[in-house]
Amino acid sequence: MRFALSSGRTVPQGSFIEHKLSKGYQRATSMIYIHPLDLMELGLESGDRVHVTSDFGSVVLTTETTEDIQTGCVYIALGPYANAITGGYTHATGMPDYKDITVEIEPTDDPVPTVWDLMEIVGGLRYGH
Repeated sequence: MRFALSSGRTVPQGSFIEHKLSKGYQRATSMIYIHPLDLMELGLESGDRVHVTSDFGSVVLTTETTEDIQTGCVYIALGPYANAITGGYTHATGMPDYKDITVEIEPTDDPVPTVWDLMEIVGGLRYGH
């Protein structure tokens, strides 16, 4: 099912900004907010996982319902998961497009990757911390 994705800052995401490898940060940035009617149309419940794919990449996220978003739209907090599905083109502003990105969402049983896993997918290396 196709959606318009927007992303931005959230209070939970911001509260973990100094602890980007923590479980709290992972939880705060790997949640995709979706209207209950859209989730019902996908045959899912809040807390189920979805595979989100854009022209720029894909990632597995956990759903969270909210009526604060319109049907046909989804929202994710800024962070490594949003970066996995947004492009890097900045239009010379230094900031990529984080709004109105077309994504395809489908149910999955795949696990949500950790922040470390995401970094390795794009070529990074784990290190002791």
